[in-house]
Amino acid sequence: MAMTAAGGVTTADLEVRALEAASCLFNGFSDRSRLAILRHLLLGEHRVVDLTEHMGLAQSTVSKHLACLKGCGLVVSEPRGRASVFSVAHPEAVLELLAAAERLLGLTGDAVTLCPSYGTATLKDS
Repeated sequence: MAMTAAGGVTTADLEVRALEAASCLFNGFSDRSRLAILRHLLLGEHRVVDLTEHMGLAQSTVSKHLACLKGCGLVVSEPRGRASVFSVAHPEAVLELLAAAERLLGLTGDAVTLCPSYGTATLKDS
């Protein structure tokens, strides 16, 4: 029998919700360009035009990725004149997560890049 938390929700339901939320969060980090934009925003706030120049991406691509990151709650924007300025919503937490990812990548070596499902060879084929 499953344990029931407040409101009749089982602990299994809560676990599923937590896994779904974590999966959605990591999906926000899954695109190379989004990750690069997020890392660049950790240096300070930027307008879309600044990110476009720095990243070498089309304005529409940068805007699409920023909308995704904003929708995930990872970035925020503030209107300034005719432009919006973007920044990381929770910089300390993002830095901690990226540092943990670097530690884990150091421990796994080439295993992640050699992964047949998500490795770099797979990305080049798609």
